[in-house]
Amino acid sequence: MLRKVFGAFATGVTVVTVGGRAPHGMTANSFASVSLEPPLVLVCVDRDAVMHDRLVAAGSFAVSMLGADQEGVARHFANRWRGSGMAQFDPVDWAPGGRTGAPLISGALAWLECGLWQTYDGGDHSIFVGNLLAIQRRQSQEALLFFGGRFHRLMEGGT
Repeated sequence: MLRKVFGAFATGVTVVTVGGRAPHGMTANSFASVSLEPPLVLVCVDRDAVMHDRLVAAGSFAVSMLGADQEGVARHFANRWRGSGMAQFDPVDWAPGGRTGAPLISGALAWLECGLWQTYDGGDHSIFVGNLLAIQRRQSQEALLFFGGRFHRLMEGGT
């Protein structure tokens, strides 16, 4: 029941990545801005997810906010059976972030590179708060959304 209720809240879709010796990516919609001063964002990661320990070890992460045409990218990084390490990035275009080295997904609406600022207990998840190191935004206005267990497109001025 709780999953259905939470599914009634529309969210944007991101891919969170870490670089370094153990690069990893995951689709996440538990992402939010926290503060403008200092500039902080958060992402929630299940304690049992591969990303959890990789993010702690890396000490930094990147967030790619996906555009409406990137549902395939979101599905790829949500698939537990994809490759591991750098192999999981083979099917997508990406570039290393200039500040963290974490993969930034090409064609995304926006990219953030973050240093790990604080970690908080969030029950079966950890709440990772990152301080912004670099940001960039494309001009595209079409966003990928997740609502009711399905992907949707949001275009400026309507859906």
